[in-house]
Amino acid sequence: MLESQRQQLASFLHDAVHALAREQSKALPDIDLATVASALEKPRQSEHGDIATNIALRLAKPLGMPPPKIGQEIAAALRASPALAALVESIEVAGPGFINFRLAHVARAQVLALIAANPQTFGMQPIAADAPHVLIEFVSANPTGPLHVGHGRQAALGDTLAAMLSASGLRVSREFYYNDAGAQINNLAISVQARAKGISTDDPAFPADGYRGDYISDIAQAYLNKETVRAFDGEPITSNGDVEDLEEIRRFAVTYLRHEQDLDLRAFGVAFDRYYLESSLYSDGRVGATVDALVKSGHTYEHEGALWLRSTDFGDDKDRVMRKSDGSYTYFVPDVAYHVTKWERGFSKAINIQGSDHHGTIARVRAGLQALNIGIPKGFPDYVLHKMVTVMRGGQEVKISKRAGSYVTLRDLITWSGEIEDPTDKIIAVDEQRGRDAVRFFLVSRKADSEFTFDVDLALSRSEDNPVYYVQYAHARCCSVLAQANVDAAQILGQAAAASLLGQLSAPKEQALLNRLSAFPEVIQDCAKELSPHLMAFYLRDLAADFHGFYNSERVLVDDAVLKSARLLLVAATSQVLRLGLGLLGVSAPVRM
Repeated sequence: MLESQRQQLASFLHDAVHALAREQSKALPDIDLATVASALEKPRQSEHGDIATNIALRLAKPLGMPPPKIGQEIAAALRASPALAALVESIEVAGPGFINFRLAHVARAQVLALIAANPQTFGMQPIAADAPHVLIEFVSANPTGPLHVGHGRQAALGDTLAAMLSASGLRVSREFYYNDAGAQINNLAISVQARAKGISTDDPAFPADGYRGDYISDIAQAYLNKETVRAFDGEPITSNGDVEDLEEIRRFAVTYLRHEQDLDLRAFGVAFDRYYLESSLYSDGRVGATVDALVKSGHTYEHEGALWLRSTDFGDDKDRVMRKSDGSYTYFVPDVAYHVTKWERGFSKAINIQGSDHHGTIARVRAGLQALNIGIPKGFPDYVLHKMVTVMRGGQEVKISKRAGSYVTLRDLITWSGEIEDPTDKIIAVDEQRGRDAVRFFLVSRKADSEFTFDVDLALSRSEDNPVYYVQYAHARCCSVLAQANVDAAQILGQAAAASLLGQLSAPKEQALLNRLSAFPEVIQDCAKELSPHLMAFYLRDLAADFHGFYNSERVLVDDAVLKSARLLLVAATSQVLRLGLGLLGVSAPVRM
């Protein structure tokens, strides 16, 4: 049901409720239009109609009447309204007093006119100048190696959620936070130095905590070759080739890997508005200033030579060390400083997409922000925590990548999912677009906090068991039907205002498809409100199923010219919504498959 129709029904219902109250000489000051509208809900079971309300149960006490009686009185008043007949086909009172409504066929088809009027923005809200500004931080990988499949899940979740929030009318910025300081970066530098000196990974002299993937050798060779590297947002760095200059090796290695990660993200179709370096928080003095402010707030104390934050004052399960006895800071301190910058930059809402292993950081970061007492809300930032991904290929779990050394990379997954084989099962090419589409769709097709197994063989399958293929095939089938009719989507959508066409679509499969199309705007809002982009993947699979069901049940290119035009209009609208939904997921909508 469209929102405009919901509001129209709420208005009729509001008037009927207050007319009944006047008949009973009762006053209902708390039952305004908004209250009546909020009581309209979609039934869980389709046999209960398109929309239902429990308003009769709410009115039992103030009206002093049993809910079924109230329901019958309201239903009778609504049935007597000629104006409502164009919207509602039937009204039933069920159970303890629920009022169930079923839309009229023409009313259900009004979604086609709305899609035709807004083909590129159907279901999406315009972004107002004063709309809240949201920052989504995601991926945020340490620049110590290629992006792994967990980073890929973050990238898909974050990019899709950003698209949903933007489509719901919010101003959205995407940010990548680089942890380019600390022990892991030092391990990277000494690993590259060791390889540059010719020390192999199985040599006892190789750093015990060093990185052993083949990419370390690639960095070392590039360093010895005095190559120039550049990250997307940085200045070019040219190696001096000096194997004793550990600081230069560090700078070169970090920039080299940032560039590699940039290429991975570009292959995945993900772009960021800003890259923020952890090291800048130290060089700009923000970490020190944040610690000083926390000390002044009175929520810190010293114990055994360490500085502690009394985070239990703000709901944490125990107090946290901020500065260790050796003078170094624990990792959550720069996190607090970083989130202060988010607030100061005007982001009223911040969302972090992170692995579930970051669960322990939530309470301490929020505690640090609250202890500063600078007006940051208690729930700032929001978190979407995801579980890791298991990769299956050829029926076996894949745990390592030759290049990465200890994990499957995002680039591996894209490549494997785009492989094209000849009749002898020999890989003859890689379709990068196909691989990217499969990985992006798969990685948002489950709730973030659920375990997920990525089956490469399923991603390569061209069957209805493969969800991305199933949805894309529905779009391609739409395009094929329009091509057979020798019309394009824009041409046929131009006929959507014709009431004679809308009244033709009365078959059950047609009505089901119209219902699904009408739900698209609500799905976008639910994705944004619940921070759950997987809902769009679910919706697209349902939309594809409804379209395939309609296609198999009703012939489109019939002899009846009016019915043919009506069904072509339905096909064109479906293709448009499929394209919009896939676009929000960052997945292509092929016209043929």
